[in-house]
Amino acid sequence: MAARDSRSYNKPDSNARAESWIRCFWVWVGICVLTLLAYGRALGAGFVWDDDAHVTKAAMQSLHGLWRIWFDLGSTQQYYPALFSTFWLEHRIWGDAALGYHLTNILLHATSAWLFGLALRRLAIPGARLGALIFALHPVCVESVAWISEQKNTLSTLFYLLAVLAYLRFDKERDRSKAFWWLATLFFVLALLCKTVTATLPAALLVVLWWKRGRLSWREDILPLAPWLGLGVTAGLFTSWVERAYVGARGAAYALDGIQRCLVAGRAIWFYLGKLLWPANLIFIYPHWRVSASEVWQDLCPLGALALIAALWLIRRRTRAPLAALLFYAGSLFPTLGFLNVYPFIYSYVADHWQYLASFGIIALAAGGWGMWVRIAAIRYNSQTGSTPGFGAIMIGIPQFAAVAVVCTLGVLTWRQCRVYYDVETLYRAVLDRNPDCWMAHSNLGASYQADENWPGAVEQFQEALRLNPDDAVMHNNLGEAWLKVPGRLDDAVGQLEEALRLKPNFAEAHHNLALALEQIPGRQPEAITHFEEALRLKPDYAEAHYNLALALAHMSGRLPEAIAQFEQALRFKPDYAEAHEDLAIALEPTPGRLPDAVKHFEEALRLMPNNAEAHVNLAIALEQIPGREPDAVAHYEEAVRLKPDYAEAHNNLAAALAPIPGRLPDAISHFEEAVRLKPDYTEARYNLALVYAKTGRLEEAVRQLQTVLKLNPGLGEARKKLEELNASGGAISDGKPK
Repeated sequence: MAARDSRSYNKPDSNARAESWIRCFWVWVGICVLTLLAYGRALGAGFVWDDDAHVTKAAMQSLHGLWRIWFDLGSTQQYYPALFSTFWLEHRIWGDAALGYHLTNILLHATSAWLFGLALRRLAIPGARLGALIFALHPVCVESVAWISEQKNTLSTLFYLLAVLAYLRFDKERDRSKAFWWLATLFFVLALLCKTVTATLPAALLVVLWWKRGRLSWREDILPLAPWLGLGVTAGLFTSWVERAYVGARGAAYALDGIQRCLVAGRAIWFYLGKLLWPANLIFIYPHWRVSASEVWQDLCPLGALALIAALWLIRRRTRAPLAALLFYAGSLFPTLGFLNVYPFIYSYVADHWQYLASFGIIALAAGGWGMWVRIAAIRYNSQTGSTPGFGAIMIGIPQFAAVAVVCTLGVLTWRQCRVYYDVETLYRAVLDRNPDCWMAHSNLGASYQADENWPGAVEQFQEALRLNPDDAVMHNNLGEAWLKVPGRLDDAVGQLEEALRLKPNFAEAHHNLALALEQIPGRQPEAITHFEEALRLKPDYAEAHYNLALALAHMSGRLPEAIAQFEQALRFKPDYAEAHEDLAIALEPTPGRLPDAVKHFEEALRLMPNNAEAHVNLAIALEQIPGREPDAVAHYEEAVRLKPDYAEAHNNLAAALAPIPGRLPDAISHFEEAVRLKPDYTEARYNLALVYAKTGRLEEAVRQLQTVLKLNPGLGEARKKLEELNASGGAISDGKPK
């Protein structure tokens, strides 16, 4: 076999290599600056849709969470452990601040654009820098960059391109070292562990090698990539199973036959090409197509795609580039073309972020065509003599101007598109403006209102979603959960939740929410317990169900030990569940021998929610029962009234704790008075105030307070006894401690 020019090279001297790396560095800086300018609006955006599940989920906030990311299938939305480990690390750095995640995503995207340019140069494709800039600034990439969850795209693409560069180096120097093959394999595995769509890489490399050489060799081209093909197929099948088993990509919504799947694929290819070549009317959620072979124009889509491939095959002897670009494009899109079920098919068959990686093929073709245009213009200019002055500059300047115009236009479009991702409401309002029948947008907008406790808004959106998609059990559950928060709509809530369970009997969340509704109806608490238990049977690690079952049991006579066990289960599955720590402590406090455990749980609850005034009061009450901890109790009472100045009970308890301390009686009186001012019918605080008034000689005021107490509660014998005692003694009063 003749030696191939593509593998021969001359080793540059060290100075030339250093200058080359310096130029590369400044190109990277330039791309980063332009990308940051185009995506500037995204830096001020917040979290949208499922970002919280990626960024703030408990599984990503502890060392045990990091272990779960790798070894507990189902603990994350999809099994992408390298991605979620990156989110875990970022959470250690950025916490819950969205800015850091957006900045990371933009820089990952810019770096991928730079690596794409390097790959084009390595392949000797002209216009490499233009290709990098088009990818960096193209608005079809905004969904992948401005949506934090899609760091799975930007990070996996980074590893994908590193694998490409390492493999091309191996292909060039395979007789010298196999180290680059192993390095490329490592990057490929990391890419798979971020997003499985990168499984198409070995096939893409074969297309690239065929384009370069015009043929493929089994030994030199296919065999080195055979292990990658095996890894890719395995990862793809595993992810497809996860989508069905854990994400929910199964059921009637995904029951497409072979013809329908071909129709979806054919239409999707043309759709994506259209958005890439003319990026107008980009939507976060596109309309859900009606797929029917009876509509002739739908049949023409796959036939047209096959005809285009056939036409490009016929001209392959003149140029293989268009066919290679289209094969790369379609092959990279294959996992999302409809032949495999993915969860979003329930509401749309296409999404901008699905062509993030595939766009390399078409962008490379466009950049290469532009580069050839520049070269031809330069050759023609140099070959002409006696031309009109300035004519050559015009010939070369036209393509340069066209490139600048394209890059600037793309940058402006990207800047405009970024505004859509500012927050959840902005995003879904933008979807509904162009896709008003998108039930998923109504559902997610309702969930956003629900999180903000805007219950009327949530109800309105869930009802609209149900109008568009009436047999959705999740939507009935969401509407029922929202009705629970609206006064007087308890029966509506029960009806919606029962309908959700009729449609989906094994719906753990609906069982849980129905239990919450039933326990508010007199006589139906046993049914509520049954539904809590059913939710836990279906979903044993459902921490919220354990917690609410514990609360229900705690209010039932003789079932406090069971409640304590359920609180402990909730904390086993969700160790940072602050409310469970606090309520477990309340349950443990009266339990013989468990007061130290109660104090520990109160302290943990306050570590998780330090600004919770009620938790400070509860801890102080527990500390008062431990000899020597009275000063700590006073400190927590003081913190409670600092956090919540209108907390009458905290003022009363603080005053009662201060009264026995020498020199603090005036402070105690002040806090008792504040408690009474805040809550005039607070008989306990008035009674305590009467006691300290009497001790300080303010007898008339003491009498008035006791008289008011008896007006509010005539049956309070202790207050009547103290009043009689005070009147009979002419001012003396037996010792009484404020309570």
